[in-house]
Amino acid sequence: MLPTEKEIASVFEWSVRVYIEDTDVGGVVFYANYLKFFERARTEWLRNLGVTQQVLIDEYALIFVVGHISVDYVKSARLDDELNITVEVERIGRASVHFLQKAWCGETLLASARIHIVSVSLPQMRPVAIPSSILKKMQNN
Repeated sequence: MLPTEKEIASVFEWSVRVYIEDTDVGGVVFYANYLKFFERARTEWLRNLGVTQQVLIDEYALIFVVGHISVDYVKSARLDDELNITVEVERIGRASVHFLQKAWCGETLLASARIHIVSVSLPQMRPVAIPSSILKKMQNN
């Protein structure tokens, strides 16, 4: 049985500094780079659970891919800002995970996204159930 949303309420936090490569000529973070920040934070969330992307590939022949994303941009980050990226699991399915992610600079919300990832098998690239050992780690975080 999968846990309810209330049972999956912990929030993972990961910090990142804005570098020149993340910005446009005006020193403002390019909008697509928030997606990179969110991706890295989910990767670090997995790593914190004891699961690396390489383990997913080598031991399970699967990867997680983005199936859907919806982003709201609120305010711009700038060169040298230190951002805090949060990862919150909203729902876990047999082959998918729904996240709410936010980018913060101090107390200021910069962007929020609802991201639906899907577990797919390699090399078929078709949805496959998330292995039970990984599901347990996700549910217990």
